[in-house]
Amino acid sequence: QLHVVESGGGLVQPGGSLRLSCTASGFSLDAYSMAWFRQAPAKERKGISCISHHGDNRLYEDDVKGRFTISRDIARKTVYLQMDDLRPDDTAVYYCAAVPKYGRTKTSCPWVALSSWGLGTQVIVSS
Repeated sequence: QLHVVESGGGLVQPGGSLRLSCTASGFSLDAYSMAWFRQAPAKERKGISCISHHGDNRLYEDDVKGRFTISRDIARKTVYLQMDDLRPDDTAVYYCAAVPKYGRTKTSCPWVALSSWGLGTQVIVSS
């Protein structure tokens, strides 16, 4: 079974930064692409970024492009989401998931979770 555990959330002021971590168990990060999702209060969970199983194609939704960076450490089985210039509307619970493999030419993420959902990690952006 594919499991993930998210961590790194917290309370941060607007303009601040956080780095989220997602540790995988039961699978290798080069066997799956990985994605970050978030769910804001009273809204549906929404995908925001993904990284291909080769690690050479990183994609972002428009509302985080230029501010968030996805990366991974295969040896540590961990995917990261570096979040800079945070805004109040980034407030949400953040989740990660294994998603279907995709290649270098793909321009949108495959928002299909193949791993079970973790508990997520809460991010609150507020002054």
